[in-house]
Amino acid sequence: MSDSLGQPAIGMVVVQPTAFCNINCSYCYLPDRTSKHVMALSTVKRLFEEVFASGWTCPGMTVLWHAGEPLVAPISFYEQAFAIIEEMRPRSVMLKHSVQTNATLINKDWCKLFLAWDVGMGVSIDGPRELHDRHRKTRSGKGTFDATMAGIRCLQENGVSFHALSVLTREHLDNPDELLDFYIGEGIDHVCFNVEESEGTYTSELFRSDELRERYTTFLRRFWHRARASGKIRFVREIDRALPRVFRPDGTPYFNNEVEPLAMLNVDSHGNVSCFSPELLGMKDARYGDFLLGNITRDSLADIYRNCLASPLYRDIQVGVRACQESCEYFSVCSGGSPVNKLFENGSVTGTTTSFCTLIRKAPIDVILEAYHHLERSWTSETANPLAPSPAAAGAAVPPPRTP
Repeated sequence: MSDSLGQPAIGMVVVQPTAFCNINCSYCYLPDRTSKHVMALSTVKRLFEEVFASGWTCPGMTVLWHAGEPLVAPISFYEQAFAIIEEMRPRSVMLKHSVQTNATLINKDWCKLFLAWDVGMGVSIDGPRELHDRHRKTRSGKGTFDATMAGIRCLQENGVSFHALSVLTREHLDNPDELLDFYIGEGIDHVCFNVEESEGTYTSELFRSDELRERYTTFLRRFWHRARASGKIRFVREIDRALPRVFRPDGTPYFNNEVEPLAMLNVDSHGNVSCFSPELLGMKDARYGDFLLGNITRDSLADIYRNCLASPLYRDIQVGVRACQESCEYFSVCSGGSPVNKLFENGSVTGTTTSFCTLIRKAPIDVILEAYHHLERSWTSETANPLAPSPAAAGAAVPPPRTP
């Protein structure tokens, strides 16, 4: 988001410590995942010197170590990197480190690091063995379920909190109960979903399905209702992140960090910088080239920001945002969609609806509003509610409280 002076507000820095991944998922979009280069600590220092000196940081900022398998870099790298960042961090900035990992390399020493620095952990696991191993394999073609579960159990035994991130494929959408029962059985109570999508080097067959929205909505409705009834699942990202967007004061804008300059700052292991969508790192396009705005080892953040504002990509993203605002009834809870999905699905960031926004933005809102309207009817029905309001107050339903 830019403030009234036109300055950016950096809420997330996505850092790629290495592009290398020790497994080979069939739906992975990263083009350079065989490169074993690790970001130099001098690059980490330079990056956060620029970030903190800019004065553009949000009061709460997340540093997400992602875009490859971050735990391929050694523990000593993070010990030093975290210390470098903490030494420079202004007191006015609350900073949270997060790691997205396949968990296959986790051991007690990693857990000590996570606990010492209160690292937010996301573990990529696609459900029970038969679903997980279908797409998440080693480089020799073997399933990774056992190695991932060993990492999860190590986190649990050492008291490290985490959320599960599952990529939903065609098979998942037919099995919401199986997926939920797996999470509950394994003591996983924070759940996030990504839908298999076309990005970068990967093209999803799932997104070509005409009935996908109905299938995903049915899946999400069933999963959420059963999860709430079970009392075992504390957080379903697709619902819990959407609730504040639906039930918020009138006139309060929803901030989409994928369309605002530098709101999401993405830096690869060589110091190359992009923004908007981290998936753009390493990609190339005939119109926009390599999507890079500079290199933090030689360019100031101020120069990178100017490059962003002057870029054809930013110009076209804003065209797409305006098109969404003019045509989409969900704009108030989305604010313009995801540029990377517009590009890879529609061939242009100036467009509007994508399968991604239909599923990730619209479907959860539909499920929430459906549940709310059902609850609202129960408040005003004398049959369903023996304490129904008087006729004068019958239309004054109070929204349900937000879940934490």
